[in-house]
Amino acid sequence: MTSSKDQVASTKLRMAGIRTGFQRFYLFLLLAACNLLLAPEGRALLTIEITQGVDSGIPIAVVPFGWDAKAKTALPHDVAAVVDADLARSGRFLTLPKKDFLAMPHQDRDVTFKDWRLLKAEALVIGSIAPAATGKVEVQFRLYDVFREKQLAGYSYTVNPEALRGLAHQIADVIYEKLTGEPGAFNTRIAYVTHETPRAGTAVYKLQVADSDGYSPQTIVQTTEPLLSPAWSPDGRRLAYVSFEDKRSKVYLQNIADGRRELIAEHRGINSAPAFSPDGKRLALTLSRDGNPEIYLFDLATRALRRLTSHPAIDTEPAWSPDGRYLVFTSDRAGKPQIYRMNAEGGEAERLTFEGDYNARASYSPDGKMLTLVSRQEGLYRIATLRLDTRALQVLTDTALDESPSFAPNGRLIIYATEVRGRGLLASVSADGRVRQLYRFAEGEVREPVWSPYNR
Repeated sequence: MTSSKDQVASTKLRMAGIRTGFQRFYLFLLLAACNLLLAPEGRALLTIEITQGVDSGIPIAVVPFGWDAKAKTALPHDVAAVVDADLARSGRFLTLPKKDFLAMPHQDRDVTFKDWRLLKAEALVIGSIAPAATGKVEVQFRLYDVFREKQLAGYSYTVNPEALRGLAHQIADVIYEKLTGEPGAFNTRIAYVTHETPRAGTAVYKLQVADSDGYSPQTIVQTTEPLLSPAWSPDGRRLAYVSFEDKRSKVYLQNIADGRRELIAEHRGINSAPAFSPDGKRLALTLSRDGNPEIYLFDLATRALRRLTSHPAIDTEPAWSPDGRYLVFTSDRAGKPQIYRMNAEGGEAERLTFEGDYNARASYSPDGKMLTLVSRQEGLYRIATLRLDTRALQVLTDTALDESPSFAPNGRLIIYATEVRGRGLLASVSADGRVRQLYRFAEGEVREPVWSPYNR
């Protein structure tokens, strides 16, 4: 097994020449495991670095929230800083630097709108935090339209101090929706896989769940064998994934809250790429139980299994349309990996991608109007979108080895795995390609990200 990304890329280029479908697909899985590079595990994010932004966002000032001077303890989280960071990474806002602020108001009576107009702020956020009964804190915030001198939102919350970061994401969602008319996605989660090889030698793989900005990670599964392809249930309570715990691939379903898990598939050969139907009642997955990798449907209530595809090529990586009517999947039935679409109840498959010699790992946007996928352009693996009405393919990234794209539940951002200076990182890009950012973990490497639905 190679530990070099150059070798991985080279192997990908050779895959099309391997003769038998099973051999090719087995190598594909090995490559996926190789992408979980040998490095310390990823823990909490330290920073999110915006590497490409826009100048047309809404200028907004987020004032640090006031904290009761009588309180003797410091707060565990800076609510205003989290709100500011959320809005900045959305690509829809220009958050103004604190050093330019002419005042630091915490109450409505302290706001002087002309001060903020001088800074060209169109929106203003202020807030305060005070101790409440039974060890909790009360958080108040207000959102203003600076030019109309009008309050747009104002809420009060009472929470445990440890819940302040989650509350900050909720506040950012309120602000986002009030100013854009669209729902925010800050108070959602991401799942991903980390890999650690201690100096003693035994590898450790972890399936983790964290806030959408990478903080507050929770380990869901830990094993000494590769973990791949996490997929959220529509209610956000379960994850399906692939594990090689017994030296062969198996598909499991894991309850996040209580840790219970259920074995879904352990057939002879390949068991891979699970994907929940929008109603949460079925899983689409790839099995080679009949000798060749094909797409199957698994009924979670009855455990009935039904084969959808029947082709000598490799059919893998199924993904559902939001309305549950269609599945897209990767197939090399035309010679090289391309994206196809078929009715979720079966039938003929329609080829969707023609630009480029490699297109794979597709998934739908929440509105069903486009796909995100990995597209090979001039030998480089990059994240792209495909509009389903025009079939226009737009490449969004400029790095060399990007993989595993997943839409945020509002469709505005796409999270994916990439490599920078030999290190695996998470990154995100706006669906129009104008905003890019890197998620820098304190340590280690991260792969296989997938964004949760709204339901948590």
